[in-house]
Amino acid sequence: MESRPSKKQRELLLFIEEFIKTHGYGPSYREVMASLDYKSVSTVAVHVNGLITRGLLRKKDNSARSLEVLSSSGLPEAENDHIKWLKRELKKREAKEDEQSKNQAIVLNQALQILLDQTTD
Repeated sequence: MESRPSKKQRELLLFIEEFIKTHGYGPSYREVMASLDYKSVSTVAVHVNGLITRGLLRKKDNSARSLEVLSSSGLPEAENDHIKWLKRELKKREAKEDEQSKNQAIVLNQALQILLDQTTD
C-alpha cells in the first residue's frame, strides 16, 4: 500500500537513504532528530511510522539502526520541490535592487546549480 509521503516524510526518507549510503547502516532516531532539527524522538517515531504505514520504509528487526528504505518514489519529487522553490526565491531576489538581495541571489543560484548537477548524475 504505497502512497505519496508528506514533505516532512520525504525529507526523512531522503535523509535515511543518504545516511545508509554513507554509513552502511540506518540512523538512530536521535541522529535523525538532530540532523532534521526535530524537537523530540517521538516526532521522529511518528514520521517513521507514517513511512512504514505507506510501505516506503521498514524496520528489519527490533534492533537499533534497522531502518531500511523500501521505496524512494518520493525522492525525485522532493528534489523537484527544492528546485522549484529555489527558482522562485532566486527570481524574487533578482528582482530587488538592494545589495543583500543580490548577494542572496548569488548564493541561491549556486545552490540551484548544485541541485541540478546532482539530479543529472
